[in-house]
Amino acid sequence: MKRAESQKACLKKEILDYVLHTYGTSPDYPWKTPDFVLRHNDNRKWYGVMLEVRKESMGLHGTGQIEILNVKCDPDMAGFLVSGKGILPGYHMNKKNWISILLDGTVEKEQILALLDQSYLLTASKKTKEKLHCERKRAWLIPANPGYFDLEAAFAESSTIDWHQRGNIHTGDLVYIYMAAPVSAVLYQCEVTGTGGFEDPGGNQDKSRTMELKLKHRFMPDEMNRERMKLYGVGPVRSARSIPPELEKELEMLAETGKNRTAMENKREEERRWQ
Repeated sequence: MKRAESQKACLKKEILDYVLHTYGTSPDYPWKTPDFVLRHNDNRKWYGVMLEVRKESMGLHGTGQIEILNVKCDPDMAGFLVSGKGILPGYHMNKKNWISILLDGTVEKEQILALLDQSYLLTASKKTKEKLHCERKRAWLIPANPGYFDLEAAFAESSTIDWHQRGNIHTGDLVYIYMAAPVSAVLYQCEVTGTGGFEDPGGNQDKSRTMELKLKHRFMPDEMNRERMKLYGVGPVRSARSIPPELEKELEMLAETGKNRTAMENKREEERRWQ
């Protein structure tokens, strides 16, 4: 029990440290209770609410209290997220575009921070959004199902593909694609070259959010498989999520090493042709 309480207190501190250093946000206590809100410094809008509520009020089993973090979310993404563990429709908020994250260890810290980032962007002023989009290019990890879509065939046909997104991914960001079982490894590094809707082959306009991905590098299946990802604190990849800094550095190094190796092989092949 004491260990669980210590872990929850540590997670809460990490969240507060993150928003302070990333956005200059200090908690605001409007109700004279331990519950607090996270506000933008300019427009004063909320982008996070941390509450302690009764488990039964969240539809959870058992008695007692549980800490939750409410964040704003894209409606399409919210519907997807609440189908997983640890994330529920927003408590005392608009359930269409707010979600409640259980702070009991069910949801990984990196995913919580990624959802906080998205909430911050969704509630930011136009000026802040423009500044963030110019300054912050992020790296993302997204899942792909090899049984549903043949990515290798798609990239063989074109180095640029359209991909539906349920995150807050922007032009210029890097996307690493994790192929689910039986591959269970990161296979592609891509750059986002555009976002928005697109026209399908039948001429119909798809209003859902999409992104254009340009292939930058292919990884070997054993370079960053699921077992290696666990060493960086990354569990199952069920939706778009930010990448822990150490894993991002490792992937960048692997990509650079792979590109150098390919360049050397191409050079040797060219030399053999001229011999």
